[in-house]
Formats: sequence, C-alpha cells, structure tokens
Amino acid sequence: MEAAGGGGGAGFRASEHQHCRYNPLRDEWVLVSAHRVKRPWQGQLEKPPNEDVPRWDPKNPLCPGATRANGEVNPHYEGTFVFPNDFPALQPDAPEPDDSGHPLFRAAAARGVCKVMCFHPHSDLTLPLMSLLEIRAVIDAWAELEAELGASYPWVQIFENKGAMMGCSNPHPHCQVWASSFLPNEARLEERTQRQHHRQHGVPMLLEYAEQEAQRKERLVVENEDWLVVVPYWATWPFQTLLLPRRHVLRLQDLCDSERDSLSPVPGVTGVLAGSGCTHCPPNPAGLASIMRRLLIKYDNLFQVSFPYSMGWHGAPTGPHLQEDCGHWQLHAHYYPPLLRSATVRKFMVGYEMLAQAQRDLTPEQAAERLRALPEVHYKLRPQETVCDAAQA
Repeated sequence: MEAAGGGGGAGFRASEHQHCRYNPLRDEWVLVSAHRVKRPWQGQLEKPPNEDVPRWDPKNPLCPGATRANGEVNPHYEGTFVFPNDFPALQPDAPEPDDSGHPLFRAAAARGVCKVMCFHPHSDLTLPLMSLLEIRAVIDAWAELEAELGASYPWVQIFENKGAMMGCSNPHPHCQVWASSFLPNEARLEERTQRQHHRQHGVPMLLEYAEQEAQRKERLVVENEDWLVVVPYWATWPFQTLLLPRRHVLRLQDLCDSERDSLSPVPGVTGVLAGSGCTHCPPNPAGLASIMRRLLIKYDNLFQVSFPYSMGWHGAPTGPHLQEDCGHWQLHAHYYPPLLRSATVRKFMVGYEMLAQAQRDLTPEQAAERLRALPEVHYKLRPQETVCDAAQA
C-alpha cells in the first residue's frame, strides 16, 4: 500500500484529506480521516468520571488496613504496596492441555503469576497528582517486579487501566503485573518487527524513531533530557502517546538513577519545593517521573477530568531471553486513551475498525498540538499557583 507522505501530492493536506499511515511496530496500516471530526455527534455520551472519591474507605479492598475478598487484611502501607491478585488470570501450576489431534484446534500451556500494585495509600490521588518522589517509588517498584518475575518468566506485562471507561473497577491508584510462561501476541509482534528493522537498518527501530521525532517536533508532546513523548505518526486512538527513552535501553531495570528521575533542583527554589513534594509547581526537568507527570497533567487538563486510559510497558523479553542478544528492542510505554471530543464522547473501535483496519479522525499532528499547548499545572491546583509563585519569589 502506498500512503500519502508528509509533503503529499498537489493539493493534499493531511488535516483535510483521508490517507493511510503505516505502523512499522505492528506491521499494519491505519486510515486517517481528519475531515470526519467535523461531523455532528449524536451517539452515546459517557458518564464523566466520579471525582468524589474518599481518601480512605474501609470497604475498599485496596485501602490500607482493609480486608480483601480472600480474607487477608492489607497492612497500613504508606508507599507502594504489592500483593498477589486474588483473582489471577494466570497461575503457576496449571496443567498441560490435551492434544486435540487436529492442527485447527491447537492449545498450549499457560502459566504465570498476577500481582496488583497500589501506587499510594490514598484513594483520591492519581499519578498526575502525586509528587515526583512518590512517582519515582512507583517506577522503582515496577523495575523491581520486572527483575524479580523476569528471572523466571519470559514476559512481564506491567499495565494500568485508569477509569471506569477502561474497565477499572476500583478508583484506588493501582496497576497490575502479569508474568507469563509465553510471549503474548503483542510481544511476539513487536519482537518480529523490531528484529526485522534492526536486521535491515542496523539500528533499533524505536531509537531511530525517537531521534526522528525529536528533530521533526510536529508530534512532540513533552520532552526532557532523557525522555520524550509523542503522538505516534501511526496513532490509532485520538490522543494516544508513546513514551520513549533517548538512550538505548532494553528493560525498566536497566534505567539508571537519573533516567528514573534526577530530582534536579529548580533554579531559585529551596526546601520541599525544590525536590518533588510540591504538586502545584511545574515538575523538574529531567527523568521518567517528571515526564510521566507532565504528560498525565496534560491529559487531565485536556477535558478537565481525570483522564481514562490503558497504558503499559514493553521491553525486551526476560527469563530465557536474558541470555540472548535483544539489542533490537527498545524500552517504551504505550498510552491508549479513549476520549475523542470531550469527557463524555469516546472513540469506539467497531465496524470498519473490527472488520477492516484501524481508523482515526483527527490527525496525530493535531492531537499533539492540542496536548502540547496545555498547561503543566493540574486544573485542580491552579488556584494555588499564586502560593507557589510567592514561595519562589
């Protein structure tokens, strides 16, 4: 398939004319039909997220001191808290399935472990409202879990479903970690495409892609010394983003201290405001914790709502693959938010998307421009900006 390039033919404008874009990471095409965003919406309106979440609820099984479904009582944790999923999709001792005797009815063993990780003891906080130190603790816990589970399992999937719209049944800030005895479909696909690109071009695909996007700027949302966030050229979801390190990194546990968050001092600011304790001031300029918070603040500010999304980390396979050359891999995180026009209008992947190929309305460049223009102070905290300004004066 031939897709319209950036320059285009005579009279072509990506923001006005439909065209297809290639996703080299998934080896598939997406149809971009930016003119469709002008059509009036008469479809389903979603219920806005509940903003009235109690800080602590004894009936919430993720809260400190609460009793979970299996009867276990959570400790009174003050930071992150990891525990085995009480209803795991994968268990370590599942038996082998029987041979069906026909190639059209194949089955394979699936073993693993599933864990839940609470980000914070308070149910009314989400990552963009947490301090950099608290987000850094989440990153460190992610890296520890991947190293621990990855010692035995070939794939460790860290993912967060935020908001009821994404199927999250509990508002308490948390994620899940599933380690499996097999490479899931998405991992197998990215393994193939990244290996192929490296074989053909001699450079990791996403490392080269990050360098290109850093130069072009048009799809850049936020960046710092170690990381950048873009709306991918091939994005499917309206405000989908890709979080990439600038250095070649295979896995989360390979990140150095400064890449996780340097906590570099802000000029002219001392005390708690200089570190990461103040959630009202713009974050410090370097590290993963900082760029995550900047992105997620922009997400929330887009429609002034706690922005729903599914996100997850992809890195080089682990377990037996730790002894292999995985230099074609590059660590990255995908963010897939469903909202399109407002806090109540979402993108549906149905019809043509299910039966033919992915399709999006606004262009990735338009989405990036909207996100880029948003303030980096959370909408819930803007009245307190003057307090922070006074502290810095």
